[in-house]
Order: sequence, then structure tokens, then C-alpha cells
Amino acid sequence: MEWLAGIAEQVALVNAALRPIAEAPVDIGDPDWVEKMRARPDAMDEAGVRAEAEAVLRAMLTAYADGDEDLRTSVRGLFERHTAFRWGVHLPFEPTPEGFRLRLLHMSAVDQGSDTRDELLALRDLREDARQAGVDIGPFLREAAELSSREDKYGMGSMRDLLLRTAR
Repeated sequence: MEWLAGIAEQVALVNAALRPIAEAPVDIGDPDWVEKMRARPDAMDEAGVRAEAEAVLRAMLTAYADGDEDLRTSVRGLFERHTAFRWGVHLPFEPTPEGFRLRLLHMSAVDQGSDTRDELLALRDLREDARQAGVDIGPFLREAAELSSREDKYGMGSMRDLLLRTAR
């Protein structure tokens, strides 16, 4: 588990860099607030941590896919504890079979984040993107489901259930 301790340390450092951005107040009373948010740089770029963040996320997803249930539970725990990391770190999306697979592994590891509804919308959009790209994501949905938590965190089903329902 020495590997995991090193990963946890890197996640904590990226999380600390992203926290001020993630927790910055947004004045939704400002009529231009949406445009201002869209004009901001990506949080990883704003914090100057893109390379480190993407590298640690790739390492986490590889371990998640290849590891045992204890390791996957530990990876899910890192996302649970480090909410700014969970919010702000992502890989560049590639509309390829491997790109969809990585996105699904990431969703599985995040394990519904703080709101199942957001994950359901993201899954719907991902499935549509895959359809438009001509990629059959059914096998990737089933793979991610097998790696996913069976815990029903918010009363809408487990991540495993959500992925399997989407695969149908």
C-alpha cells in the first residue's frame, strides 16, 4: 500500500491547489455570471496543476481497473475525501473506444460524487456522444459496472446499478 500512500499525497496536493477555485463564491445575482464562468480557464490550468492532476488521475484509473476490490474502495475513498480534486480533475476527452472507457472508469471511481442526478445526466450525455461517434459502449458500461460500488448512497441505486441500467 506504499503506492497508495504516494497517490493519496499527490491527490491531497492537487486538492489543496484546486480548493480555492472550487469554493470561490459565485454571484448568481450578476446577470453575466454564466458567461463569466464559461470564460474562466479550466480549474487545473488556473491552479497550474494540469500535468500533475492528469498524471495522478491516470494512475488512479489504471489501478482502479487492474486492482482488487480493496484497492478500488481506497480509490473511491480518495475521491470522496478530496472533493475539489473530484470536482476539478478530468482527462481530456477523446471520442474513441478507450476515451469512453476511461470516462466510464472515472465515473465508476467517483461513485456518484455528491449527486446521483448529475451522474445520470452525465451518463446520458456520454451514451449519446458514444452513439454519435459510432462507439458501442455497452461492453465498457458492463466492465465499469463490475468494478463499481454496490452501495446505494443516495436512494437511487448503486453506481453498479446505474451503469447496468444504462447498458440495457
